Amino acid sequence: MSTFDTRAKHWDNGDIRVNGAKVIAQAIEKKITLTKEMEIIDFGVGTGLLGFEIAKKAKQVYGVDTSAGMLAKLKEKNSDTLSIVPLQQDIIKKPLTQTFDGLVSSMTLHHVEDLEAFFQTIYTNIKKGGFIAIADLEDEDGTFHSDNTGVHHFGFKEDELRTIVEKSGFKDVEIENINTINKPHKDFGVFLLTAKN
Repeated sequence: MSTFDTRAKHWDNGDIRVNGAKVIAQAIEKKITLTKEMEIIDFGVGTGLLGFEIAKKAKQVYGVDTSAGMLAKLKEKNSDTLSIVPLQQDIIKKPLTQTFDGLVSSMTLHHVEDLEAFFQTIYTNIKKGGFIAIADLEDEDGTFHSDNTGVHHFGFKEDELRTIVEKSGFKDVEIENINTINKPHKDFGVFLLTAKN
């Protein structure tokens, strides 16, 4: 059982994650026009905090995660009026075959070890003219998490991330600060990266 399986039960408790997902959703909607024709993938969907916000504006959201515990919690939140299709798999090791109008992601990228492989993989899953909108931590000193198990990047430097994204084929890459997470010992910046296929 992964640490995320264990933490799934209490994942939605507390304001930081819930409010953070709403801020990210609002930032995405400012940059991207979401429509009821769109099928969107939420990478690292977790319990659906971001995905359900996006699902209100889209035709369908597909939530990908490797944690069965997180997806079980997500399924409990599905309803007849608002739902996410859960997909449990590592899409780098076993890529998805379908294509989507866009990809959203909240605070998952720092858990991805091989960024080049990730962006090359998702490039093939996004339709021509489609978008990616990925929120994560700005460069930090490793103190954001109390336990860095499964953390492969202490946030991201804008130039380095932009280079990787552009190399995979995406264009119109934009990165902007959209939020600050205040922790007792420090403030941490959150960025939104958007790009087009």
